[in-house]
Amino acid sequence: MTEQILVAGVGMIAFKKPGASLPYFEMGAQAIRLALADAGIGYEQVQQAYAGYVYGDSTCGQRALYEVGMTGIPVINVNNNCSTGSTALFLARQAIASGAIDCALAVGFEQMQPGALGTHWTDRPSTFEKFDTLCAEIAGGDELPLALRYFGGAGQEHMQKYGTKLETFAKIRAKASRHAVNNPLAIFRTEMTEEDVMRSPAIWPGVLTRSMACPPTCGGAAALLVSRAFAKKHGLSPKVQILAQDMTTDFSSTFDTRSMIDLVGFQMTASAAKKVYAQAGIGPDDIDVCELHDCFAQNELLTYEGLGFCAVGGAERFVENGDNTYGGKVVTNPSGGLLSKGHPLGATGLAQCYELTHQLRGSAEQRQVPGARLALQHNLGLGGAAVVTLYGQA
Repeated sequence: MTEQILVAGVGMIAFKKPGASLPYFEMGAQAIRLALADAGIGYEQVQQAYAGYVYGDSTCGQRALYEVGMTGIPVINVNNNCSTGSTALFLARQAIASGAIDCALAVGFEQMQPGALGTHWTDRPSTFEKFDTLCAEIAGGDELPLALRYFGGAGQEHMQKYGTKLETFAKIRAKASRHAVNNPLAIFRTEMTEEDVMRSPAIWPGVLTRSMACPPTCGGAAALLVSRAFAKKHGLSPKVQILAQDMTTDFSSTFDTRSMIDLVGFQMTASAAKKVYAQAGIGPDDIDVCELHDCFAQNELLTYEGLGFCAVGGAERFVENGDNTYGGKVVTNPSGGLLSKGHPLGATGLAQCYELTHQLRGSAEQRQVPGARLALQHNLGLGGAAVVTLYGQA
């Protein structure tokens, strides 16, 4: 990227259980106000806004933004499944990088319902028809909800191919809980041991326990991006910039390989990560801290390999060596991740941006990764899209 894109401000509200949150538009508006205050500018200076949500009617973005201001700017509503928030961020960055504007707002919010994710539109073909057919053929678990089938099946495949133990996924979940203890915005802040996770009710015996799945969550987060020229003009001194970014959707091989690991986005993740590393001229060993898409403990393990933090098949050793936490190779999900922080679909990608911005500013308090200089964000949505973003100090 030739244009330097700066993260001028970020905002996030505490995530809540369904039924305990404010309405979606109030969550979005609160996050926007926090991001504007963090940046030190007014809403009237925002030139475009991208609003991400999955479960809502058309123009929910306007409903949230109008709580903050009505200035006639373009408002683009974004829905890309679980990668919705980072897709909004991708579009905001792209608008500035193109030279079309100098100040863009990305906001994500979600007012979710209790229980596992399901299909809301039953009177038309599902977007997951092809995924469901292949999953049923190679993984089973047909009685389980959609996401549990996919990611449980992918974890099962890794166990069968590489001998990965169920206890390894439990260690990942326990690590998430230890990190979340220090995050006041996380939904779950009670520390769990590996044994606690293993004792959790089995959703898929031998493959997945309840604690290994992220909870349905409500929340909001936002980020304000500006060009270097805008920052200089308005006397801003942002400390964080986006160094590289890529969004990748499925390849034909997603289905052709007949692999559950590929079906849940491994190739999208690997492709996007390689492009980001190439753009920035770095490698995975250079990353200090990472917020990745741990919707299930199984997917966190797969993502270590997809992002290149370890070799394919080497994720269990990566976990056993403690390379995924403080004192290891790369601190993953210091926020507690989706497993402990929560996963309000539209807000997740921007909550990751919030966390990494504070890590690079050195303002993450008890969660601070010492000497963090390069931060990687990975946000995944089935159906599908993977967004990988690299941040550095400005």
